[in-house]
Amino acid sequence: MLPELRWTKSSYSEAAGNACVEVATSRDGIAVRDSKRPATVFVTGRASFGALIESLRSGSLGTDR
Repeated sequence: MLPELRWTKSSYSEAAGNACVEVATSRDGIAVRDSKRPATVFVTGRASFGALIESLRSGSLGTDR
């Protein structure tokens, strides 16, 4: 189980703040969760999370399926 983490809500969160992605820094990397399901936490490495954010910012992930 993860220790108590300081979660930060996405700046794209709804005004009510209950439909968003939250992130926190843990000793193992970056923890990510959905505010609607806070008990389910995904932890990834800092480099991987940084690469994901950079891809989102640059639009290189695309929307093609």
